Amino acid sequence: MSLRHAVLGFLSLAPMSGYDLRKHMHESTAHFWPADQAQIYRTLSQLTTDGLVDVRVIPQDGRPDRREHHITQAGLDELDAWLTAPTEWTASREPFLVRMFFLGRLGPERARAALLDRAEEAREMIAVLDQTRQGVEEAIRQGAIEPDLSIRLRIATLTNGLAHARAELDWTDEVLQTL
Repeated sequence: MSLRHAVLGFLSLAPMSGYDLRKHMHESTAHFWPADQAQIYRTLSQLTTDGLVDVRVIPQDGRPDRREHHITQAGLDELDAWLTAPTEWTASREPFLVRMFFLGRLGPERARAALLDRAEEAREMIAVLDQTRQGVEEAIRQGAIEPDLSIRLRIATLTNGLAHARAELDWTDEVLQTL
């Protein structure tokens, strides 16, 4: 997968500026597909060059003009082709696990400190994802959004992220008990 397809996916939901894209990605997919602002702008530029996105400039008083990106039919076609293509299993890279593999050489206190830091990161991720999921569920209860297939699948990605973060927290607790 590439950031290209993630950006096309977001633009299929609504036209957005690069800033809007970053914000929406940060609030929804960053736990499994992070991207920084520079990557997003480079991708938008390439998508525009490739004819998959159009840019509309919206003048604003007292601020720079807003550059709103709209997905084109060619962009929708590419997104749909990607959505229906088989997904191959890809091995993930886990820098923390590589560090843990070798951290024993620095002794138990350094290992314990690294695990405690990792546990705190997992707790923070759980809090963020849980807050996001609760916000979506509240919006559904209030009738602000309809729990259609797209929304249910987005909730599923949040649930997946929560499961992974909780598993990481359980794992760090287990390893800490063995040190």
